[in-house]
Amino acid sequence: MRKSLLRKENPILLSPYTIAIPQADLDDLQLRLSHVRWANELPDGDSKYGVPLASLKRLVKYWQQGYDWRVWEAKLNAYPQFTTTIDGENIHFLHVRSTVDDALPLILTHGWPTSVFDYLDLLDPLTDPRSHGGKQTQAFHLVIPSIPGYGFSGPTRERGWGSYRIAHAWAELMRRLGYDRYGAAGSDAGSVISPEVGRYDPEHVIGVHVTEIFSLPSGDPTEMEALSEKEKEQWQKFQWWAENKGVYGQLQSTVPQTLAHALADSPVGQLAWNYQIYGDEVSDDYILTNVMIYWLTNTAASSARSYYEDAHSEHVPTEPTTIPLGLANFADVYQSIRLFAERDHKNIVSWNFYDRGNHFATQTAPDLLINDIRTYFEMLRERS
Repeated sequence: MRKSLLRKENPILLSPYTIAIPQADLDDLQLRLSHVRWANELPDGDSKYGVPLASLKRLVKYWQQGYDWRVWEAKLNAYPQFTTTIDGENIHFLHVRSTVDDALPLILTHGWPTSVFDYLDLLDPLTDPRSHGGKQTQAFHLVIPSIPGYGFSGPTRERGWGSYRIAHAWAELMRRLGYDRYGAAGSDAGSVISPEVGRYDPEHVIGVHVTEIFSLPSGDPTEMEALSEKEKEQWQKFQWWAENKGVYGQLQSTVPQTLAHALADSPVGQLAWNYQIYGDEVSDDYILTNVMIYWLTNTAASSARSYYEDAHSEHVPTEPTTIPLGLANFADVYQSIRLFAERDHKNIVSWNFYDRGNHFATQTAPDLLINDIRTYFEMLRERS
């Protein structure tokens, strides 16, 4: 029997939701952008010091003169959205049903510094595969929630909203929607949350699909010796990234509120903090729309706190997951080492590495990601 971290609530209410940002908020943003005080920079400074000033100035100029929030707001509003309260917390989600009656329900979870916007270009190919190069048997009913404390779910109101509690909330969300059999998938934080959904709700989850598996060495030196030369090189690259590029996670895991005071007051600060992860392989509109969602909902603090909650959670599972798990690993993503992963997940049934794309595969290799999700869950449905 499942043991939930959630409170019992009544009544169950799903409310239709439309994104409608007040024009006054957009005007305030433009005013702030027009009065930005730029950080100083060394004459020979480069990205080794962090986000370069020139990159920020270019993006801010586009933000002021070319970017149009209303365009992307309308694109999101073209799909059905709802809110509900689970365990005292507001949860926003897209619910896009396929026209295929027996489509598989799939809950997709984003990460940081992204949002539900991450999956916008996947909605039609996954719900209507026949019109996008796929088969009817690969259709999904999609549920795409904003993580508590992120975007349109709004700021969290109490402690404890880490990955494990979120996973329990996702299982409850799928129950409320009437889905008895479903899959879970995600990237970044979604790659942590989704396997926990399967662990908590194995009688209803048929499988989990992720783009990273965050399994670390156990400390046993023989484990490291057992790695192939390619895996050792991969692990060294991940360690370099963690020490040089992943420091945002250390800060958000320790003093998220200190950082939040700066981000909540400066849109350019929010842009710089998020941009350090994006880089230049995704579009300016993708970067700015995600930044806008954090800025307009004032969720810099609560999204950063989610790292703290995971780092200080009292509900860390000690046993491996047993639900079927599939990995789609894209180029320049180094943390998924199979030897480590198989210690934490005992039922890995698909393990695919791709030589293009990156951490933001929904933008840099959507065709590969869509095909991997389709074929993985089609395989599971055929087995069942």
